[in-house]
Amino acid sequence: MNDTEQADADFLHEMDVRFMQAALRQAREAGDREEVPVGAVIVRDGSIIGQAYNQVEMLKDPTAHAEIIAITQAASAVGDWRLEGCTLYVTKEPCPMCAGAIVLARIPRIVWGMTDPLRGGALSQFNIVQNAALNHRVECCPGVLEDECKELVQSFFRKKRL
Repeated sequence: MNDTEQADADFLHEMDVRFMQAALRQAREAGDREEVPVGAVIVRDGSIIGQAYNQVEMLKDPTAHAEIIAITQAASAVGDWRLEGCTLYVTKEPCPMCAGAIVLARIPRIVWGMTDPLRGGALSQFNIVQNAALNHRVECCPGVLEDECKELVQSFFRKKRL
């Protein structure tokens, strides 16, 4: 890797950390509201155009995941259902439902914190976002601020078990 490529990689990593911190703020809001603490932000051209946290319990809606709500906001912000040129940052690997929505929205890149080996729909359990049978594939960047994301979810469920 030459100096220019390294500088580009360093810049991208800095951006990933910055926007994952924004997703973590959303996740903390979910936890404060007794929702599973998952947060998501969608970024285009360096600006957040959609952000949300899980609202399943509050809305009594099984589809009210952070990713779905953020996708709806972002589509409204750009005036198109195709979210080309966007990156989705989410604190936990998307479930199969959210992974399908990401493919349908044509989001080219997902960055997530903690991987979900039991229910992950992006890569770990169900490889939906890179499935050759679908018309769109997504670049995946797992593990950004993984420890912080994992601790948030684990502490939420530890408290629930008390």
